[in-house]
Amino acid sequence: MEKILFVCWGNICRSAMAEYVMRDMAQKAGVSVEIDSAGVSDEEWGNPVYPLARKELQKHGISCDGHRARQITRTDFDRFDRIYYMDDSNGRRIRRDYPEVTNYAPFLPDRNVSDPWPYGDFGQTYVDIAEGCARILEELKNG
Repeated sequence: MEKILFVCWGNICRSAMAEYVMRDMAQKAGVSVEIDSAGVSDEEWGNPVYPLARKELQKHGISCDGHRARQITRTDFDRFDRIYYMDDSNGRRIRRDYPEVTNYAPFLPDRNVSDPWPYGDFGQTYVDIAEGCARILEELKNG
């Protein structure tokens, strides 16, 4: 079973949304996968999904109940087969904090996932995340 970790800054918006969108897509497709999310920062440690992110997920029939933000750890790089970061700044932080690891990649190969904080556009963030999750799901299904 593949194990996937999604990473953003605080683990209350983008990476958490990706965790629950991917879990929903995989379940509907009958694909067995372990999914989690984390942040590069510890400032949101223990917090639930941000209310506007939760609301966006609910619009699509996806629950994120029980989520608590956490920070990525060194052991995550051993535990997960695939680690995807949401934007370039997250990738730089991973490279800085864990220079010895290499098993991580951008979530979208051609751009950053839209950050909802500056503009509050959680709808565009969801669109970006759904696109990336659909791509990952196809990779999983095709081996």
